[in-house]
Amino acid sequence: MKIINEMKIDFLSKSSNESFGRVAVSAFVSQLDPTVAELSDIKTAVSEAVTNCIVHGYEHTYGIISVIVRIFESRVVEISVIDRGKGIENVEKAMEPMFTTGNAEERSGMGFTVMETFMDKIKVISKPADGTKVIMIKKLCADT
Repeated sequence: MKIINEMKIDFLSKSSNESFGRVAVSAFVSQLDPTVAELSDIKTAVSEAVTNCIVHGYEHTYGIISVIVRIFESRVVEISVIDRGKGIENVEKAMEPMFTTGNAEERSGMGFTVMETFMDKIKVISKPADGTKVIMIKKLCADT
């Protein structure tokens, strides 16, 4: 597939920047005139991915979160959310619903499940001490 547009942003892993990442992605994707539901799905998935970077990737420190959005022909959107934090020991286990490495009273362990629910495809690449990359793909409905 051919890329028709692309953007990249980097920001500090502060919780106050989670909404910035979500809004920046939705503003970029808006050029495709998605439905309200599609835009909401994308915003929710990006929010979860960025929150994972903040809470789990960088835990009690700050680092850079990179978000890359690519728009392909046929209205396909690919969103990559990348941290260079502590990484995930067992990706398969981390993607199980209700699994969390955080405080179980504060974290639901549903972040990856939410991303999978709202996007068409999700891929997680991670290596301990080397960070995590979450790639999410959504095919938008045809123009109306």
